[in-house]
Amino acid sequence: MSVVSIRDNAFFERLAPAQRILVAGAGGGFDVYAGLPIALALIGSGKQVTLANLTFTCLDATNTPMLAPHLGGVVPEVEGEDVYFPERNLSTWLRGRGLPEVVYAFEKVGVRPLRAAYSLLVERLGIDAIVLVDGGTDILMFGDEAGLGTPQEDMTSLAAVAGLDVPIRLVASIGFGIDAYHGVCHAHVLENIAALDRAGAYLGAFSVSRSSPEGAAFLDAVAKGQDATRDVRAS
Repeated sequence: MSVVSIRDNAFFERLAPAQRILVAGAGGGFDVYAGLPIALALIGSGKQVTLANLTFTCLDATNTPMLAPHLGGVVPEVEGEDVYFPERNLSTWLRGRGLPEVVYAFEKVGVRPLRAAYSLLVERLGIDAIVLVDGGTDILMFGDEAGLGTPQEDMTSLAAVAGLDVPIRLVASIGFGIDAYHGVCHAHVLENIAALDRAGAYLGAFSVSRSSPEGAAFLDAVAKGQDATRDVRAS
């Protein structure tokens, strides 16, 4: 059976002119993992891809090298915060795959300081496209829905990136149905997608098969990330 990459859709066509792309978790936690299939597909097409995440880890409790206020560069050797550190777990996985291993971590701050941290990273790396990734759907909430989920961090990241002078800025909502756990009504999600489509802002949908290279790698990364977190909590 032939395996088709996830790259054959309008979303990746929009990213075609870009060469240096930042794929960033918008809502914190493991959102950066949700962006991994996109990042790997872009790397497979010859793009330079950097991973980043709004972190829930207290960077002050680690020896993470800080590039600027509220911006750190996480590598496998970073010490501290052993209970919960998705960025370090992902960095370790990336190294094992021979991929660029630095995962940049944005601290949870307001829109203006977060935008300043993004701006510095964009300038430092010459970023010409940003993909904000939500591991869920609450990033698509307009704010007047009955169940909003946990959109605060997503909205902060959206507002921060909206004010950047970067040619291409996209949002990827990965994992339809996940946020039912947080009370999100997915009928509202579909209504909001329809509204985005009417405004010409919807680039379609795609699935990530476990048989695709990106899907298989994603499952491996998530399993190892879960194991690393579980092992520490159990010790």
